[in-house]
Amino acid sequence: MARNRRKPDDTLPLSGGPAKGKIANAKSDQMAEDSSRSLSVRRNVTNEPGETYPLKLTWHQRDSLIHCTRIKNKLKVRLQELGEGTHIIGVTRKELDHLNDEVGQASVYAPHPDKKRLVAVLHKVAELFASDRVELLGSGTPKIRKTAPTKGKLLYQFKITLLEINPAIWRRIQVPDCSLCDLHEYIQAAFGWWDYHLHQFEIDGERYSEPGPDDDAFGMEFKDETNVLLSKLVPKSGRPSWWIYEYDFGDSWRHEVLFEGFPSAEPKAKYPLCVEGERACPQEDCGGPWGYAEYLAAIADPQHEQHQEMRQWRGPFDSEAFDAMKATKAMRRLR
Repeated sequence: MARNRRKPDDTLPLSGGPAKGKIANAKSDQMAEDSSRSLSVRRNVTNEPGETYPLKLTWHQRDSLIHCTRIKNKLKVRLQELGEGTHIIGVTRKELDHLNDEVGQASVYAPHPDKKRLVAVLHKVAELFASDRVELLGSGTPKIRKTAPTKGKLLYQFKITLLEINPAIWRRIQVPDCSLCDLHEYIQAAFGWWDYHLHQFEIDGERYSEPGPDDDAFGMEFKDETNVLLSKLVPKSGRPSWWIYEYDFGDSWRHEVLFEGFPSAEPKAKYPLCVEGERACPQEDCGGPWGYAEYLAAIADPQHEQHQEMRQWRGPFDSEAFDAMKATKAMRRLR
């Protein structure tokens, strides 16, 4: 079910290393690994400097944190000093953010049962973030409601983060109630993908996608995303929830989709809206996260054996470039 929208006319065919990387890095086994996602939550904390958050951890969870993550040595020592059993450790806002970042990355690669323990820690971190959340990062970001408003326009806010890429590539978007198919297109536009490969959502153990004209989904079973509304999927309480969105089953670009709540609609604002984000979308067909790393290394080093080939393949590329206004315009062209 190849898609043909928004593909540039001057695109050159894939060759050399990226083509090999695309084949080598196909990761179909990850489609069933909902627990392997990297979780990430951010907030502005209302606590005074120096105040701590009570993080309750079992001995096994602390052991996995010590041996499977790159958390700072000072924090590791404090965890080791607690001894066996379940204990509550006080962590500062900075330490909570640090745990969120480091454990989120480690949970993608950790073996079982460490993976399960790290995911449990991340959910505890998320609960602390959500317990007294006032607003999300960014001084201009609208306040987030914990419950759906009873009057006025209902908006949904998501932070979408591309997994297995460091530093992170992400977008924060606000959209009205719509189908998962619409959300797929908004994500494509906000990131800058071309939308001509297969995709799927993984939500609460179910897979959703757009049915093909010949019902060919490579033997995978999907629910039809075209008639599934956001309002039927997100918690009405506004609590954070996580989905996985995968684009291009060959390159396997997996995204964490974090529902952050119901933002207050601005009277004169138009929606959908890309509020903020960081870094450019990877080049299509570059071989997934590993192929992208090789591509960046090649274009950055004039002495690299594939430097000229990669430069000619897609031309100049700035991996740090991102413009929220351009992303918003791309999202609105879909309406």
